Amino acid sequence: MTNKLKASIARVACLTLLLLTISIAVVGQDEPLKIHYHLAMPHPSSHLFEVSIDVDIPSQTKIDYLDFQMPKWSPGRYAVFDFAKNVQEVNAEVSCLTQYDERGIALPKSCPSGVSAVWRVDDQTWRPDLHGNRGVTLTLNYKVFANDLSGTFSELDSRHANFNGGCVFMYVVNHKQDPVALSIDPPKNWRIVNGRTDRTDQRDWQFPNWDIMIDTPTEIAPDWTEDNFKVDGKEYHVVVHSMGSEGGKRHSLVRDIEKIVKTETAMWGPPDLASYTFLVHFANDAHSNDGMEHLTSTQIIMPGSLADSNTYDDALDAIAHEFFHVWNVKRLRPIELGPWDFTRPANTRGLWIAEGITNYYGHLMQRRAGLWNDAKLWSTLAQQITEVENAPGSRLMSAEESSLSAPFIDDALHAQHTNLANTSISYYPKGEILGLVLDLLIRGKTNGKASLDEVMRRMYDEFYVQSPNATYYLRGRGYKNEDFERMVSAVAGTDMSDFFRRHVRGVESPPYAEAFAYAGLRFVREPQQPVWVGIGADENDPNNFKVAVVRPGSPAADAGLEIGDIIRMFGGIKLTPENLLKTVSRYKPGDRVAVTVQRGRRTIQMSIVLGPPRTSTYRIEEMPNATPEARALRAAWLGGN
Repeated sequence: MTNKLKASIARVACLTLLLLTISIAVVGQDEPLKIHYHLAMPHPSSHLFEVSIDVDIPSQTKIDYLDFQMPKWSPGRYAVFDFAKNVQEVNAEVSCLTQYDERGIALPKSCPSGVSAVWRVDDQTWRPDLHGNRGVTLTLNYKVFANDLSGTFSELDSRHANFNGGCVFMYVVNHKQDPVALSIDPPKNWRIVNGRTDRTDQRDWQFPNWDIMIDTPTEIAPDWTEDNFKVDGKEYHVVVHSMGSEGGKRHSLVRDIEKIVKTETAMWGPPDLASYTFLVHFANDAHSNDGMEHLTSTQIIMPGSLADSNTYDDALDAIAHEFFHVWNVKRLRPIELGPWDFTRPANTRGLWIAEGITNYYGHLMQRRAGLWNDAKLWSTLAQQITEVENAPGSRLMSAEESSLSAPFIDDALHAQHTNLANTSISYYPKGEILGLVLDLLIRGKTNGKASLDEVMRRMYDEFYVQSPNATYYLRGRGYKNEDFERMVSAVAGTDMSDFFRRHVRGVESPPYAEAFAYAGLRFVREPQQPVWVGIGADENDPNNFKVAVVRPGSPAADAGLEIGDIIRMFGGIKLTPENLLKTVSRYKPGDRVAVTVQRGRRTIQMSIVLGPPRTSTYRIEEMPNATPEARALRAAWLGGN
């Protein structure tokens, strides 16, 4: 804050509410503190990280106390996880801070040292007792239990340490904007790597603020590999930690990642970074599966081994998505995404743009890179449309409302039963199909002269490259959904507000047929099943049909089926999630089917009267009689022109 602004605030002191708001926003910014984090892991099999935070409190400071806070969630995963639940053994100590006079001579130390009591203020906050001391270093110590390999949580075991800073490092309240240092003490012969590693033996890092520090996931292990390549003068590092067989595929993986990088930078231009790191884990445990974006890295976690062809393809799919985030979401970002208030969930209407449109481009970029053919792209896009159009929540929840509901639907855990399966839709597929339709509509309305690519580039230039810094966190400023709508209309050369009213803020299906026709493609709809039952199975139990979803107004609902029921027999056949479609294909609408249901300890006999088809399967096909103009537009779309 400048002296001129301070003087202006003083002149309007009578405006109590304004003054209070401003003072809260800038607490601590006038007196930045020296903050140093230390991370150790002396007993990996205990799953306990040991954290120490040193905070220097000069004698001239006005601070009476410091609060230390664990976030309730972390960027990129919007559900609230209350990371404080894994914090244990919090304690603090105070030691004298060496201070110097104006001649640089150390002053005598005259402060009490020793253990300081720590008060737990609330579920996420701890406050050491300073007793009004100044000229001291306050050290807060604690341990964090970590046994989940994911893009949100952390894992420490005998094989490796992998941490995401948001669930490990407390921040000093009102001092997140201060520069911080991090020192890591790894087990013997374990090596450290992250997106800000400058040398092979590095153990110390400096960050401009706490938010950047936690945006730097780190792998610590004895056996990861690294391969490197350059694109447009930028360094790219592919770090692979394989827990299973690689089948000789690592070099192919690096080559294909390079294709993705070249394709995405061809659209955006070189990214605003010196180097970028792909942290890729092949966990080979059948359950760890995630991907998370960061400013200078991404973390990709696959449940299989690199040798498995499906796992290989899934890894590239995740990489194409996460690398696109280098621009869209990490730098070009909704206004609510950074810096954050970690005491409450994030609320933004823009995740359908940040995540959904990224999903669209992640798929399109694999076609542009030559990793997919046309048929693979058509099939994937049709699957996304099928998912959205068949979801009852898609008729109840708009793309913007889905974005606002992220804390409930982004891998959130629920202690209570919910009806979200019937009332919500994810902003990932919803945003993807909106991005797809917008792209083709813009291309069609401009006769191929403009595209969604241009919208994204212009947004990036206006809000990231050209805008002055709005906060301490990052260059530029965030956008509002209205800014995106304005840019779409400008690039399309026509008012697109009706599209946003009906399909983004509203729940109407977008004009698929019109959009695909511009590219010489036909949009085909067919019944998904010959009859409608209106149930979905719990996929975690492949041997039994445990009802996970009952659609409102469906034959299953009319018959009295409930979530949690296990359908033992359906028309004399043992039902499983795998054989549902084959089993119901034996019937026609209006047939009455005897069903045996286990509900708790009871066995119930009921019958279901099957209904006419309600769900559809969608296909995308090439028009054999497409005009040369439409074929040219399609070629430009797929080729990135």
